[in-house]
Amino acid sequence: MSGSPDLFSATGEANAPLAERLRPARVEDVVGQRHLLDAGRPLAVALASGKLHSMILWGPPGVGKTTLARLLARAFGAEFIAISAVLAGVKEIREAVERARLAREAHGRATILFVDEVHRFNKSQQDAFLPHVENGLFTFIGATTENPSFEVNGALLSRAQVYVLESLGQEDLERLVMRGFEAEGIDATSEARKRIAEFADGDGRRALNLVEQVANAARSAARHGADVEFVDGVVTRAGRRFDKGGENFYDQISALHKSVRGSDPDASLYWMVRMLDGGADPRYLTRRMIRMASEDIGLADPRALEMAMRAAEVYERLGSPEGELALAECVVYLAVAPKSNAVYTAYGAAREFVSRDGSRPVPMHLRNAPTRLMKDLGYGKGYRYAHDEAGGHAAGERYLPEGMEAPGWYEPTDRGLEAKIREKLAWLRRRDGEGGGKS
Repeated sequence: MSGSPDLFSATGEANAPLAERLRPARVEDVVGQRHLLDAGRPLAVALASGKLHSMILWGPPGVGKTTLARLLARAFGAEFIAISAVLAGVKEIREAVERARLAREAHGRATILFVDEVHRFNKSQQDAFLPHVENGLFTFIGATTENPSFEVNGALLSRAQVYVLESLGQEDLERLVMRGFEAEGIDATSEARKRIAEFADGDGRRALNLVEQVANAARSAARHGADVEFVDGVVTRAGRRFDKGGENFYDQISALHKSVRGSDPDASLYWMVRMLDGGADPRYLTRRMIRMASEDIGLADPRALEMAMRAAEVYERLGSPEGELALAECVVYLAVAPKSNAVYTAYGAAREFVSRDGSRPVPMHLRNAPTRLMKDLGYGKGYRYAHDEAGGHAAGERYLPEGMEAPGWYEPTDRGLEAKIREKLAWLRRRDGEGGGKS
């Protein structure tokens, strides 16, 4: 995100926020994103070749999307036009196009058009860029915190390479925090710098804002330094990066579900607590746990579904934070329970079959016969009452429509209760065979 103090951005002013003053002046000074900027990596290759292409920079806040776009424009000697999709409309897009045309015709300069929060533009606004990207009037760089697959239209995606920017790691953040304190003239201990880096949660801009906040507090208190106790007294941990309707939300619920499926109680607890810490609605988590119990455990342990339902009820009665312990108990139980998706798979297969199959008539012996006419027509004739037969099973009886072979959709596993169900089904099929019916 930031360069060293002696490489301040030329546009940085003394009264500008620290994060702005510490914008790097060269691509080489960017902290983080080495997977894009190291030798041989995509953006390094583009810089070395002298050929810049349109791109979309996708990543969480504070990882350097705007900074990278500005530095690329500087490295290529291009005109830089920045617009925000939050504030801009068709008028601003037209003005940007005219500026790009003037830069090319009057000065022979290429233009980089940077659109921040590009996902906030609707389809027609995004389409407005296409002809100008096609004819080379400008190179398009979009920045987004949302998954471009869902938020950027296909035509624009096909003309722009998507690069994923990563949250800054702890080491990168501590380097950034150190530079910030040096620029502010405050001697902060290593523990204080580490604490701020932890509070920043991968966000470089947040890290520098916290440094500035601590530095201002230190100067107000006539202090020249800051230790971890001082930091704790000045700042509080902000909410974790978490968008209740965005990509990060669905990534985390996916991680939770897969951790339960993978029988890892610690990972399951971690992701559940991360989501609660980030502001997820606990009721949403209970609904997902009910789904996990049905989809991934099923009849291997029917108590899992009961546990999930009871956890939901407990939370409704107690609320937060007391009710969250019931969620923790539930997610651990789900993680350690025997797993089976046999019912889930069978249900999906049955739905698929019925969706493409015709409406087969109910066999006469299975039909209800509440009236004399129906009985005279043969409704229910020949039906065998299973409770009156040996073992409570009418061996050889058929319950599927005529002409439909037994599909074998449900194949229980050998885990948990399903192991016993598997034995029972094998016994029933053997009796069916002995009874002369088709299994």
